[in-house]
Amino acid sequence: MDTYIETTKDVYREAALTPDVGLCCTTTPIWQLPGLDIPKIMLEMNYGCGSTVNPRDLANDPNILYVGVGGGMELLQFAYFSRQKGGVIGVDVVDEMLDASRKNFVEAEKLNSWFKSDFVDLKKGDALNLPVEDNSIDVAAQNCLFNIFKIDDLKKALAEMYRVLKPHGRLVLSDPVCEDEMSDELRNDERLRALCLTGSLPLKQYIDIITEVGFGTVEIRAKRPYRILSPNQYHTDKNIFIESVEVCAIKDPMPEDGPCVFTGKTAIYYGNEDFFDDGKGHTLLQNQPLAVCDKTAGAITDLGKEDIHITDSTFFYDGGGCC
Repeated sequence: MDTYIETTKDVYREAALTPDVGLCCTTTPIWQLPGLDIPKIMLEMNYGCGSTVNPRDLANDPNILYVGVGGGMELLQFAYFSRQKGGVIGVDVVDEMLDASRKNFVEAEKLNSWFKSDFVDLKKGDALNLPVEDNSIDVAAQNCLFNIFKIDDLKKALAEMYRVLKPHGRLVLSDPVCEDEMSDELRNDERLRALCLTGSLPLKQYIDIITEVGFGTVEIRAKRPYRILSPNQYHTDKNIFIESVEVCAIKDPMPEDGPCVFTGKTAIYYGNEDFFDDGKGHTLLQNQPLAVCDKTAGAITDLGKEDIHITDSTFFYDGGGCC
């Protein structure tokens, strides 16, 4: 096994035994849900860079898989929606992190009358070889784990998630991304990679790898500032800006003309007719904004119509799109 993975295990073994509040720096507010009280220890062990819990993914009692359990906070949040024995599966390769989550669930039971520890089935397992059956999961998630992997292992981890998801199942990811060039010295620093910093890829490359695995629809739900690697702290001659993204990849069939990737673009038709039909299944009502995937935005732009406005990407897509 590659030594960087062993280094990562050591980092999170330490973080399980001694909670490290500054290990990750999420800029996403913690969900405030009626009747949900998150133990302080779970908040201290929130080793993510965003959130993977979204109510619109969690209707109709889904089977949920969460890889890289941390202190159990997102497992508890998922259990809030499922509330059934074994409704959430948590997988981690670090024994100490699994033990810490079990202890934290006992605290969660004291604070939440609705919660039982057996709502979550904790399993020892590897993201590259998940102990889960094919086509058995409705919603899979990981937070600030996959960015640690080098490219070949990242592809394996994504392929494993694709394997276990049911058709039209959802993979929700939160990871750092970086558009600035990073030196090989930083890229190869195993501890910095384990700390969710120097494994960060450019967003387009990250999305391309997801779609190459087979996901036909990808939603960029949020993008936020995350960290700065500065010359006075790291081996770099310039500031390197890192952002965090929240992404949902859906196991839809791959369209013949390529994946539908939603980055928060909107089309508005302001012509004299009641609507515009592009002949490809997309209808724009007069002055009614429609969220469009990047592929559709490009095709409409190529038509050269002066009465359609296409916005830039906001990277905050919340559904209701063209596809």
